Amino acid sequence: QVQLEESGGGLVQAGDSLRLSCAASGRTFSGYYLGWFRQGPGKEREFVAAISYTGGGTYYTDSVKGRFTISRDAAKNTMYLQMNSLKTKDTAVYFCAAGNSGSYYSSRTNRNKYDYWGQGTQVTVSS
Repeated sequence: QVQLEESGGGLVQAGDSLRLSCAASGRTFSGYYLGWFRQGPGKEREFVAAISYTGGGTYYTDSVKGRFTISRDAAKNTMYLQMNSLKTKDTAVYFCAAGNSGSYYSSRTNRNKYDYWGQGTQVTVSS
């Protein structure tokens, strides 16, 4: 079992930055690919970013490319999402997730391929 806990959300203005953290307990992150998803008001949970088992590969949804950066720190058993140039449309609850359903490349954007989820952290971007 892996327990995940997000932190770092908050209320910011458009153009500001935030860094989300996702800390794991129970088991090490090393055997999992990791991802961030978000769910805006009245919307489905959508993929944001993913990072491979070793951290050597990352992938982003088009709307955050060039603005968000996903990373992982094996020593701290923690994953991060650095969010720059935030926009009002980034407002959502952000969830971190961990999975090990085989291929990172075929699974990374599919929320059904992630086995463990955090409770979420609210990010609100005002204009």
